[in-house]
Amino acid sequence: MSLPGTPPAHKARTVALASYIGTTIEWYDFFIYGVAATLVFRTQFFPAFSELGGTLAALGTFAVGFIARPIGGVVMGHFGDRVGRKSMLVVSLLTMGIATTLIGLIPTYETIGIWAPILLVVLRLAQGAGVGGEWAGAVLMAVENAPPKRKSLYGCFPQLGLPSGILLSQLVFLVLTGILPTGAFAAWGWRIAFLVSAALIIVGLIIRLRIEESADFERIREAGQVEKLPIVEVFRRSPLQLLIGSLASIAAPALGYLVSVYMVSYGTTTLKLPTATMLWIIVAVSALWIVMMLGAGMAGDRVGRKATFVAGAVLAVLWAFPMFLLVDTGVVALIVVALVVITAANAIMAGPQPALITEMFPIRLRYSGASLCYTVGSILGGGITPLLATALFAEFGSSLAVSGLIVVASLISLLAILPAGRRILRPGEPVPPRSGELPPVDQAAAQPLSD
Repeated sequence: MSLPGTPPAHKARTVALASYIGTTIEWYDFFIYGVAATLVFRTQFFPAFSELGGTLAALGTFAVGFIARPIGGVVMGHFGDRVGRKSMLVVSLLTMGIATTLIGLIPTYETIGIWAPILLVVLRLAQGAGVGGEWAGAVLMAVENAPPKRKSLYGCFPQLGLPSGILLSQLVFLVLTGILPTGAFAAWGWRIAFLVSAALIIVGLIIRLRIEESADFERIREAGQVEKLPIVEVFRRSPLQLLIGSLASIAAPALGYLVSVYMVSYGTTTLKLPTATMLWIIVAVSALWIVMMLGAGMAGDRVGRKATFVAGAVLAVLWAFPMFLLVDTGVVALIVVALVVITAANAIMAGPQPALITEMFPIRLRYSGASLCYTVGSILGGGITPLLATALFAEFGSSLAVSGLIVVASLISLLAILPAGRRILRPGEPVPPRSGELPPVDQAAAQPLSD
């Protein structure tokens, strides 16, 4: 039985599942770029550079996608708070999918010269804008339609799209590298992974067009409480939440991109492991990643969002140096153990993160506030991590420098969230009831926050 003013359970489950499928497709698009950047873009788009220079240039174009994230977050956040969450999810899916498909059609440097990397950067910027508006919309659809005591669990479903997208992208590249000769894969086979996105766009659109708008947003709109300039209001009313949310959002993407992008390059170039071996390792880790994130989402509802998040950040700090001690052995089983533990740290933070971040902001400012926090955190944590890790290893010749990078990113998020109290993390906002309904139960009171 639903509480007055809460969506039916079947609707909440449908929206959560739709958010998961949609974000999986978007993250597939995003991560095939990362894999291709480490495997083929150096030779296809930056042949004039040295091996290190070409790798840095390829990873640099990967990082470029994060520059456009705040733009996508601001624009889609504004309209998401003004027009609705659902419409922006459709826009973000189309932006990402079309850009990804076009990347698969770009001629190489040998064919059109400097225009090849230029087009690559432009389309990567479009990808970044799309995913910048995606996260908050998908999260809000799941959280705002969730039962009051299950918001962390339902909110983690869009997060599951990240390891699922990684898993799908790795499997596609494993199939392609397995059935195609090395030369054929480098010359044209990699494009297939990008062209598959065209079919995935259709699937994602069908799913997203069939779901209903966020229940909480509908009530705000019906009550005439929609803000005219939500992006301005979120800076004016919630500057501390923006700062804390942005810093808290650094660690999880830093760990995620380290595993999904940098470790593929590190394993194949430094440890001299076969590409297929590294891809299979990431596949195995990603499968466990999904399960661990679900567990973290449930923990966020039971023991508190903050307490769960802090546990993940502490684990990341403690595991940073043991992780590379195991990875540098070159033993596959030990590499798997090392990466499973670091992805567990990511999952424990990322699972409750959607509910933790979105609940910092009033409903009428949530899309803008959550988008800004996530995109800023992703730039500082995720966008530059593979590039910085590669540069640090090249400079110091030791994985200890990369471990130090993990510690710094994790400590920033930990120290940002530790002093934040209930007033910051759960401001609460009465949701106007629908016509004929009793006022809904105060969700902040119904679900105590564990500090």
